[in-house]
Amino acid sequence: MPANTTASSGTTGSTGGKTGRKKGRRARLIVIVLVLALVAGIGYGAFWSVSTVRASYPQTTGSIKVDGLDGNVDVKRDSYGIPQLYADTDADLFRAQGFVQAQDRFWEMDVRRHMTAGRLSEMFGSGQVDTDSFLRTLGWRKVAQEEYDNVLSADTKKNLQAYADGVNAYLKGRDGKDISVEYAALGLTNDYKPDEWTPVDSVAWLKAMAWDLRGNMQDEIDRSLMTSRLDAKKIEDLYPPYPYKKHKPIVEGGAISSVTGKFDPAATPSTGLGQNTVQGATEGVSTQLASLSDTLDQIPALLGPNGNGIGSNSWVVSGKYTTTGKPLLANDPHLAPQLPSLWYQMGLHCREISAKCQYDTAGYTFSGMPGVIIGHNQDIAWGFTNLGADVTDLFLEKVSGDGYLYDGKIKPFTTREETIKVAGGKSRQITVRETNNGPLVSDRSSELETVGQKAPVGNSAPDRADGYAVALKWTALEPGKSMDAVFELNRAKDFKSFRAAAEHFEVPSQNLIYADTKNNIGYQAPGKIPVRLQGDGTMPSPGWSSEYGWKKDPIPFDELPYEHNPERGYIVTANQPVIDEKYPHLLTKDWGYGTRSQRINDLIQSKIKGGGKISTEDMQKMQMDNTSEIAALLVPELMKINISDKSVREAQKLLEGWDYTQESDSAAAAYFNAVWRNILKLAFGNKLPKEMRVKGECLNVPRADSSGPVDEQGKLVRECGRRDADTAQPDGGDRWYQVVANLMDDPNSDWWKSPRSGRDTATENRDQLFARAMTDARWELTAKLGKDITTWSWGRLHQLTLKNQTLGTEGPGLLQRVLNRGPWNIGGGEAAVNATGWNAAGGYDVVWVPSMRMVVNVGDWDKSRWINLTGASGHAFAAHYTDQTDKWVKGELLDWSFGTNAVTKSTTDTLTLKP
Repeated sequence: MPANTTASSGTTGSTGGKTGRKKGRRARLIVIVLVLALVAGIGYGAFWSVSTVRASYPQTTGSIKVDGLDGNVDVKRDSYGIPQLYADTDADLFRAQGFVQAQDRFWEMDVRRHMTAGRLSEMFGSGQVDTDSFLRTLGWRKVAQEEYDNVLSADTKKNLQAYADGVNAYLKGRDGKDISVEYAALGLTNDYKPDEWTPVDSVAWLKAMAWDLRGNMQDEIDRSLMTSRLDAKKIEDLYPPYPYKKHKPIVEGGAISSVTGKFDPAATPSTGLGQNTVQGATEGVSTQLASLSDTLDQIPALLGPNGNGIGSNSWVVSGKYTTTGKPLLANDPHLAPQLPSLWYQMGLHCREISAKCQYDTAGYTFSGMPGVIIGHNQDIAWGFTNLGADVTDLFLEKVSGDGYLYDGKIKPFTTREETIKVAGGKSRQITVRETNNGPLVSDRSSELETVGQKAPVGNSAPDRADGYAVALKWTALEPGKSMDAVFELNRAKDFKSFRAAAEHFEVPSQNLIYADTKNNIGYQAPGKIPVRLQGDGTMPSPGWSSEYGWKKDPIPFDELPYEHNPERGYIVTANQPVIDEKYPHLLTKDWGYGTRSQRINDLIQSKIKGGGKISTEDMQKMQMDNTSEIAALLVPELMKINISDKSVREAQKLLEGWDYTQESDSAAAAYFNAVWRNILKLAFGNKLPKEMRVKGECLNVPRADSSGPVDEQGKLVRECGRRDADTAQPDGGDRWYQVVANLMDDPNSDWWKSPRSGRDTATENRDQLFARAMTDARWELTAKLGKDITTWSWGRLHQLTLKNQTLGTEGPGLLQRVLNRGPWNIGGGEAAVNATGWNAAGGYDVVWVPSMRMVVNVGDWDKSRWINLTGASGHAFAAHYTDQTDKWVKGELLDWSFGTNAVTKSTTDTLTLKP
């Protein structure tokens, strides 16, 4: 676009989420074929040219007139296209943020807002109707509207409106092909034109975030599914208690004061109910939630498949133990690999801090939402990891006609009608029904109408008749102030104002770490976390009784744990428990199991105890630590097993002297992880119900355990898995580390028994199963990597492919090669600090990554460092599409300029936005 092009500000807009992994949608395949035509220039002559692709590239030099600005805004980009914005008012700053993010990422923003609003069908056609129906049932957009109308502060609304105006200023006067190449393709299938952006679109994005970070909902479903195949004791084996004696929680002391009623980091914990003795179990209420699990599997996952992998690392070290004399803070959220990355790096600077211009902050933002999510300002730095609080419960509901049973009476549903517009087709109408526990998610599938047919319930339960419906109760379906918290964090000056901001960060519930220029460090557990009347949230509850449900008010913020300058001099959060089991409130029963957090603790302690000081480079090196804890446990036992097969023995010898690090070029890491995968499959995976196993993988199971085609003897049934590979179980995360660790001293446990399969003999004990796993792993890797073990490497198995999440996940191979990038052979692994996670049930490909990495040098901000998974641009052929990925793979970080002089020195392009 030429310099001095005029653009006008518009009115309002949205944020949203990605289309995710949904397969086989006819409408999208049509789009794919047409984009292929666009890219290849087939049948459309010069119109489908390189200029068509480049038409949407942003202008980054010169000037652009933008209606609505009060003054000039400078947009300074470095050699990686990362923008730093300079303005004189808050409104100009956020208006410019909207404009610049739309320049680089509007297609991503538009798809996200359609997802959060349940409007994907308007873009992609009838194949998205089921997804839209489920999302309309959840009502993210409706709740976001309520937040904007009734809850958020006036200043927050002004900032949201300014951001929307900036997005609309970019959109005004532009055809689809001038916004992104994807619109040029979409225009061939329907007459879709992007709507103006609204403030509510931005607010709705936080609902999508909360959905993907919602805690243990999948575990709740899985435990219920297991009841069809496993007894209570075996289910308990697969969800062991957290090993508090081995892995430390985040907050290592403190309690709710009996004097003030508030959490006091210096108070001594007293005995009480604790988290492992919560009263009021659900009387065995469970259900085969297979259809709900299938439905959830199809909902676009913006951050990745919900489960054990969604996590993050963050830690902060006091200046007492650093080479800089000031705190160092590290953060790397673990999310699904995406193209473009979920994050957008940016600086938001007021030329002069004043009442009319309050921000001087930089870090990682979300395209489609104003402000900085993770980063620092001139006084403080902060980081996030997922707290994992249990903020969702499923309730079985006895429905009858137009109502549901509650305390012996039929109460009418709350209903609303939703119209789903469909590109190229007729609109669809759905009715959303809600009980006092939330929307009936079972209404979105004919199979879910009878979801409770096999649910074992207590004698007090009503007659099941055609089964129970399923309602979802979730804190994010109540209006909240999380959007206020983003701006408050950006302006915070000290620990007091940081905590005040954290109090408003209600959903998703996150661990917040803190450091400031006065050498203080801290931690706060925020979030709207429910208090249950009965039960512990691990199984579905009876919706027909007032004895269950939640209390009116969540856990008070003043009673949530925090730390300020702990004596040990550092704080580590990596999805482990916030505090020990003596804490009186139930946060969740389904924590991460502390493998990553304890490794980080150990690395910091070893440096400190050795008398050393921790540097920025040390923090960076810790982020790339790829040690396998499960290997350290299992390899000594695997080496004791006598293997007679020469080829298997050859592979076994790879483990001799291995230091348990998972480098990309390590043959030992490749073989061990294959052994681990096969141990899990033989001991656990083959014994789980089909709803939890990988789709298409079939087993012969005893007829008593299932229904289906019977073998010739009438004893076995052929049963095939139903779950996507990246969400199947056992996934091999650190919960499974603890499961196996607990069984190591019981070599004759039933779990080690595995039936004969093919030429393999049955196993009766642990060592026999380990031997069979080593054999199966040898031949699996022979098939994948070749017979010659000297050519094996972990990276050849463990590959990262970045896929364009809307048009690069399916369709013709040529299109995927054009839009996608990779693969890269990488190191790291599941539950390692360098958490390049993989799902052991599904294969070795990377499904989780550190989506960004940062090390903040508090006080000397220009010596901070950062990296993104991909790049600043969402335009498939632009220079900054994936220009950070090679460095990310190597564990390198980029210089992070913050001060005016440093930014000026690193600037390569300057664009001035003018009134």
